[in-house]
Amino acid sequence: MKVLLIKDVKSLGKVGEVKEVKDGYGKNFLIGKGFAKHATKEILAQHKADEAQAVADLADEITTLKAIAERLDKAEIIINKKLGKNGHLFGAITKDEIAQALSKQHNIEIDKKHITDKVAIKTVGEHNLDLRLGHAIHAILHVDVQGE
Repeated sequence: MKVLLIKDVKSLGKVGEVKEVKDGYGKNFLIGKGFAKHATKEILAQHKADEAQAVADLADEITTLKAIAERLDKAEIIINKKLGKNGHLFGAITKDEIAQALSKQHNIEIDKKHITDKVAIKTVGEHNLDLRLGHAIHAILHVDVQGE
C-alpha cells in the first residue's frame, strides 16, 4: 500500500514523501493516527497543488516584506517624550511606543517583536533601529526623539 506522509514519522520518512508500507501498518497506524493519507491520484494531485500554493504564498509574502522594508528605510518617526530637569528622558522609549508611532505617522503595521535593537533609547536625538521582518529581510528605521 502506498501512503503520503502528512507528518514526520521517525523510522519512515518526512512530510510529503510517498512510501510503500504493509497494509496493516498503513491503515491501522499511519492513516488511523493521522500520520498519512492513502496515496491515490487525487490525494497526490491535491498535495502538489498545495505545495505550489505554499510556494506562491511565500513568494508573495517576501515581495510584500521587501516593499515594507523599502518604505521603512525611507521613513522617519518623531517621538515626543517628557524630559526631567537635567534634560534626560523619564524612562526609555519602548518597542511598543515605536510600533504605535510608526502606525500613526506612516500607516505601517509591524509587530514590536520585529524591533531588535539591543540598546534602549534613553536620550534625546536621532537613533537608527534595526528591524527584522522575517525571511532574512532587514530594514533601518530612523527615530527622532524630541523632548517636551
